[in-house]
Amino acid sequence: QVRLVESGGGLVQAGGSLRLSCAASGRIFSINAMGWYRQAPGKQRELVAAINDGGSTNYADSVKGRFTISRDNVKNTVSLQMNSLKPEDTAVYYCNAGILNTGGYYPRDYWGQGTQVTVSS
Repeated sequence: QVRLVESGGGLVQAGGSLRLSCAASGRIFSINAMGWYRQAPGKQRELVAAINDGGSTNYADSVKGRFTISRDNVKNTVSLQMNSLKPEDTAVYYCNAGILNTGGYYPRDYWGQGTQVTVSS
């Protein structure tokens, strides 16, 4: 089956940086948009950044200018470079991708297991 595996989370002080990576594997025919979501305790899951198959990007206002999303269509990976981190960025970050499986009839959303990002003040 298709899997998304995140890496790169951890503990960092405010003002620091982290780089998250997500690798998709399995019987993949094509990948449409890829993105990063996050969920803090007691809050709803929210979109942080997304990038479509043409390279166009969207960012949440709260991270604009600090985070950069990128993808490698050969390796089927998506990354999130996070700079100038703030305590309010603390959350579990989830990789998301719209993927058409080989032999599939329609694309569907896949999710990674999540990686914890903690920013201390």
